[in-house]
Amino acid sequence: MKRSGDSEGEKRRKRRRLLQELGNQKIPFLGPPDRGYQQLWDSSYSGLVLRRSCSVPAELHVRVQAALLTLRRKGCLLRDLVRIRERDVFTAVSRTLLGEPGHTYRYLDTRLFAIPWHSEDPEVKGQNCCDSDLSAACKALWELNTFFSSDVSQRKEGDRLTQCLKEEVEAKLSDEGDTGSKNSEDSKNSEGGDSESKQSEEGETESKHSEEWDIESKHSEEGCSGSKQEGEWETKSKPSSEEGESSEDKPSGVSAASEHNEGKYPSLTPKALSGTQNKGVGLTAQGKPVAKMKHISSDHHVEDGEEAASRQGCSQPSPPPVCTGPVKFNVTLLNYMDPAAMSQLKEEPYYGMGKMAVGWHHDENLISHSPVAVYSYNCHNDKGESSEGGSEERPCWRIGLKVAWDIHTPGLTLPLESGDCYYMRDDLNSTHQHCVLAGESARFSSTHRVAECSSGTLTYIQSRCEEALSNLSTDLESGSHSLLALLPTTLKHCEEIHNEVEFEWLRQYWFQGRRFARFCSWWTGPMEQLEKDWKLMETMTMLFLGTLEEEEGQEGEGRREMAEALLSALTDRHQQRQTWRDRCHSSLAQTLPPEEAPVDRPFWGVDDPSMPLPFDLADIINRVESLLWRM
Repeated sequence: MKRSGDSEGEKRRKRRRLLQELGNQKIPFLGPPDRGYQQLWDSSYSGLVLRRSCSVPAELHVRVQAALLTLRRKGCLLRDLVRIRERDVFTAVSRTLLGEPGHTYRYLDTRLFAIPWHSEDPEVKGQNCCDSDLSAACKALWELNTFFSSDVSQRKEGDRLTQCLKEEVEAKLSDEGDTGSKNSEDSKNSEGGDSESKQSEEGETESKHSEEWDIESKHSEEGCSGSKQEGEWETKSKPSSEEGESSEDKPSGVSAASEHNEGKYPSLTPKALSGTQNKGVGLTAQGKPVAKMKHISSDHHVEDGEEAASRQGCSQPSPPPVCTGPVKFNVTLLNYMDPAAMSQLKEEPYYGMGKMAVGWHHDENLISHSPVAVYSYNCHNDKGESSEGGSEERPCWRIGLKVAWDIHTPGLTLPLESGDCYYMRDDLNSTHQHCVLAGESARFSSTHRVAECSSGTLTYIQSRCEEALSNLSTDLESGSHSLLALLPTTLKHCEEIHNEVEFEWLRQYWFQGRRFARFCSWWTGPMEQLEKDWKLMETMTMLFLGTLEEEEGQEGEGRREMAEALLSALTDRHQQRQTWRDRCHSSLAQTLPPEEAPVDRPFWGVDDPSMPLPFDLADIINRVESLLWRM
């Protein structure tokens, strides 16, 4: 599913208009020391749930952190070359995907192929695709996945932190009370934002931000409704926050404001929020934003009613969730980033929250209303050595959140200590956006998801191959091939599968997926079989063409319909092959080491020199066009 250029252009123009209306103002945001923080969390970010490190089993911490260091040491975390607005961009973070065997995860025109969990003894299943260290690491992350799957739905109202936090608060209350008051007041007196940028510069900042460091933009081309998940500014004032929180049975309910002193973030003291972490927060004594946000004029309201209703954030009751029953996360996307190794990190442009490791985004290609669970682990340096001592003095990693398409609700930041976990539940991921704000130390994150895999598993694409090849007959003695059916609908269906196998699987694998074959051989055999099936589909294309040419001169609307269907599929194939060739030979791709460099594959004769050279697709298209012209 391709994105509409007109739609993208309109969204960029709309963002610029909204930024111009804001002028030099920054939108306020709140951190833990700020008055009204807990109330804002409950009223507008209630789907966010924190599980502090001390409430996670210690032995699980040990296994998971050792697993992350093992993956880093073995070189399994790599930067992705993703596609944003028709150009390739390297992600700022290094990544790998773990998950259910045969699962994939697709984002920004890039398909990641999961290294399997290894949840069972490989000898039992007859699969020794990884060495013992990597297999043990994958199994540890499966254990974390199992823990998250059972825990994410059990976090109840008022249970967002565990008893250990209350004990911390009681122990620290007398020592930190005075310091907390002073630093909190300092934060409240700070002005809301940087006023250096001109209006036109804001527009350029937004465009550059979207292209270069919003690397997990929710622009999905598989299993995701871009129009309803687009991270955009809301163009109407929001209803009262109480309206959206009135449901008594909402899983992530609201605690009373009086309970928050021991509730959501009681143990985080202002000392841990040194530096510029709350820069941009401007509150009066009543807890209201200093900068009065301008109302957006009605001519900017370009969505239809259904789309607008989907962007009301937590101020509107959530629709019935699509993700029902027990949660089972099927993949985790592992991320690693060392800010010290980055030459330049972008500033968060709307709120002044600080340096961004990952820009504003929705997590894409997920089952609607499914939760996301994240484990955060800090390291001391690029070698993955654990940080020790003085961590509270360093700028810490934080998560930033905002309501999509809304310039009236303040943003929210959540500082993370090493080992902390957080959940995004209900519709938070679809109605809000989040970003990752860089700390000083290196950081791993394991982000567990319920990926939408209706067309993203090995089982799925193998069944599609069987559908297409069921129309191909092979003579057992001569080995010659023939087609069983010559209906236009059959031709169209087979050629659609042909293109899907080549461009959604084989070329995706050879562009970047094969990089992980040196660590894990699980995908090697299945991809070899897919390539064999693809070659048979190439043969089917030539048989379709041969049939059309043999029947030239015969009348029939069905014959013309077949020729038109074949021309459409071939034209699309020709264009996509050229795009992939250009990507494989781009200047960015050429900077990669040989073992990671993209390969322009599939093509005939790779492992079998007796196979003929690739068909000249341009010549075939000319032949079909000539047939149509003569009909």
